[in-house]
Amino acid sequence: MVEQVEERIENQFYLIDKPLTWTSFDVVRKLKNLGRFKKIGHAGTLDPLATGLLIICVGKHTKKIDYFQSLPKTYTGTLVLGKTTPSVDLETAFDQEYSIDHITIEKIKEVIQQRLLGEIKQIPPIYSAIKLDGKRLYTHARQGVTADELQIKIREAIIYRFEIETTNFPEIEFEIECSKGTYIRSMVRDLGEFLDSGAYLKKLVRTKIGDYAVDKAQSIESFNKENYATLSES
Repeated sequence: MVEQVEERIENQFYLIDKPLTWTSFDVVRKLKNLGRFKKIGHAGTLDPLATGLLIICVGKHTKKIDYFQSLPKTYTGTLVLGKTTPSVDLETAFDQEYSIDHITIEKIKEVIQQRLLGEIKQIPPIYSAIKLDGKRLYTHARQGVTADELQIKIREAIIYRFEIETTNFPEIEFEIECSKGTYIRSMVRDLGEFLDSGAYLKKLVRTKIGDYAVDKAQSIESFNKENYATLSES
């Protein structure tokens, strides 16, 4: 019986709804402690100020991390035109304000259609977890280094779908379906620049990874209760 319980707990994957302000590593560390897991990892980083689906692989399922990471992702969120922050989200304070008087809904749709769909190239945000010279980019940023001082490599991504709702302009609700390796904050930053203005990300939720959806995910709290009950069976 004990072996069956350990197999059920150790060798599978979990769909977790990542809480706001938690890093992906925070979730891994918490679940590792709660589940007494020996081997655990996540399949795709979410920024601290993003919420939504995080796939946690345990035991033998850690071999499937690359597979899960390769799946297309879907995000919903809110971007705001006319202001920027160094992190392109609300982790840092506003640094500049831009005019939006010249921006029309038609222009936004045109820019998205022509420059932010299909195969695109993007520079990751300086506030990201990519390593450069042995440090995470966000470490360089917090030490006062600017993006212009760093040689951040251009990344390629595929944007399958980019839909918007502009009822509350200059706030824009969006849904994006994209390939692995896509930086939504880079898309927001670039959209602002393509519109001769600025933009920041107010809210971001990862709703799907492949066919796995956030509405099937569990919270940290529910995982704790479920795991405690499973362990008690032994």
